[in-house]
Amino acid sequence: MKVKQRMAKKLVTIGKDATVSDAIRLMKKHSIRHLPVIEGREFIGWVTEGDIRQAYLASLIEQVTVGDLMIKDPIIIRPEANLEEAAEILYRHGIGGLPVVDGTKVVGVITVSDIMAAFIEVMGILQESSRIDVILAGKRHAFENVSKIIMDHGSEIISVGMSAHQDRRRRVYYLRLTKCDVHAVAKEIEEAGYKVVSLTE
Repeated sequence: MKVKQRMAKKLVTIGKDATVSDAIRLMKKHSIRHLPVIEGREFIGWVTEGDIRQAYLASLIEQVTVGDLMIKDPIIIRPEANLEEAAEILYRHGIGGLPVVDGTKVVGVITVSDIMAAFIEVMGILQESSRIDVILAGKRHAFENVSKIIMDHGSEIISVGMSAHQDRRRRVYYLRLTKCDVHAVAKEIEEAGYKVVSLTE
């Protein structure tokens, strides 16, 4: 999935000569925590709620402009980048959002919330479902066999996650399924020689 598919495209921007109070009003009005700073149509900086909190410590807040506070060389991401890359950057730098820049223009904003929403959608967490966590023990055709058992019970796999265990024999597969009799599915999976670690109806 690409960043451009999940980024916020309806941008709220601000100019560098705006006051900190202007930035606060915009953030409150639109319930956002980041503002791209533009000059003309060019992207020149990035100001965050955290930057503004620090400005509150200044005694002459009305004389402080966005240009004084903004990050002039922020971390950016391109619209064609993969969502995983955006997630890694946000996590590694401990930040809540990234400006999405194409050439010299800001075309969107991608936040932790956007990435979380994409993850929830892909994993099918909000739809009615069941879950089985199973160890396949590195056996040949194990996934195909388990998939067939699930389908024979009238269910389908919505999403698959895996533990990061290096030993394939101990790796856990987290299978989210369309709603089914998960106990019956688990029983047949174990009868086929695989270990069911846990299940959720």
